[in-house]
Amino acid sequence: MGTKKRIAIIATMALVICAAMMVFATQGSDAGTGEGTEDTGSITWIMVCSALVFIMSPGIAFFYGGMLRKQSMSSMITQTLIAMGVMTVSWVVVGYSLSFSGDGTFIGDLEHMFLNGVTENAPTGISEMEFAIFQGMFAMITAAIVLGACAERIRYTAMIWFLAIWSVIVYAPMAHWVWGGGLFDQYLTVLDYAGGTVVHICAGITGIALVLFAGKRSDMVRNSRAHNIPLAFLGCALLWFGWIGFNGGSGLSAGGEAVRVIMVTMTSAACGMIAWFAVQYYMVGRVGVLGMIAGSIAGLVGITPAAGYVGISEAMIIGAVTGVLCFFAVRYTKGREKLDDALDVFAVHGVGGIWGAIATGILANPDYAGGVAGLIYGSWDLFIGQIVAVIITLVFCFAVSYCIIFVISKFMRVRVTEEEMLVGQDIIEHGENAYM
Repeated sequence: MGTKKRIAIIATMALVICAAMMVFATQGSDAGTGEGTEDTGSITWIMVCSALVFIMSPGIAFFYGGMLRKQSMSSMITQTLIAMGVMTVSWVVVGYSLSFSGDGTFIGDLEHMFLNGVTENAPTGISEMEFAIFQGMFAMITAAIVLGACAERIRYTAMIWFLAIWSVIVYAPMAHWVWGGGLFDQYLTVLDYAGGTVVHICAGITGIALVLFAGKRSDMVRNSRAHNIPLAFLGCALLWFGWIGFNGGSGLSAGGEAVRVIMVTMTSAACGMIAWFAVQYYMVGRVGVLGMIAGSIAGLVGITPAAGYVGISEAMIIGAVTGVLCFFAVRYTKGREKLDDALDVFAVHGVGGIWGAIATGILANPDYAGGVAGLIYGSWDLFIGQIVAVIITLVFCFAVSYCIIFVISKFMRVRVTEEEMLVGQDIIEHGENAYM
């Protein structure tokens, strides 16, 4: 028997064995799909979504780092890494418990401190531990977003202490108010599908608090150009990729809703990018890579609070309006020296999140939102609730964040010196050039 025939016989036998194994596995699965069994589809989907949201944090490092000077690339990577570490530990120790246990108006309790009582068992749906993993990724990316506003001027050690405290007394209360049965659930009609207030407005206004406290960068640093546009594009691609899980997993199940949410997310991002392109071309006469990726991120931010509550046409409106609003917000902040938001965090995440929250109050479809109707469907309750929630988020996150960095400044130096800024934190604080 020739070699080719033996290979063909072996391959055929392997296929038969694989097919048999699949049949037996399917039979075993069918036998165990009765009431009270694990929803393996949803469990798998949310674990995939958790991984997708995780990849957004390294994406932030590439996205932000590419838009800064080359002397700040290693610094941005290091700050992103420590944000991932600090937020994970904080979330496991107290963050999850304060966010999702107890029925307090302002904050939860310590019932699940160190994830005590949070198990991986899931008689139906997903387990509480899986929910904690998924939500922990949201805490991580929110902290990473903040870094872009105050880049190139706050010392590494000061940022570590800030994030550790901020995670407990700013992020945890916000998560509790919106998703944990706290203030907004108890006293307002508010919808926030995947984090318009908790993530984007919170991160954007926190960044402004740090910027106003630390002050602007030196003119030479501030006027420098992005050092690596392909790297910034790669970061944007990772963020867009991760947003599929960011929004798509927020329904906590695998089904038709997740499919619709992903479609409206993609549609809004595309419309945000095209709207930014159009208005920039009209105003400036040209458009570049950084404008295109900023428009796509704006569209993603805008749809985040509304993703589970609107259809395709509404998503197109939300994305397009977000692209235009964020374009003009960036132009406005660039002209304000004291408001040196290095990477336009508030102009994109803050303004985009504000519009997205308000748009949810206008466009939410009761067929998708469990009977809660937006303004165009004749109800004012949600519209008013969304505006009040936005105002509370802005005031609370700004005031507490400013107080945190103010207190930290009494114990250590917060701002890098002008000389250190010019040399770059890559060398001054970390002793590592990003490039040879």
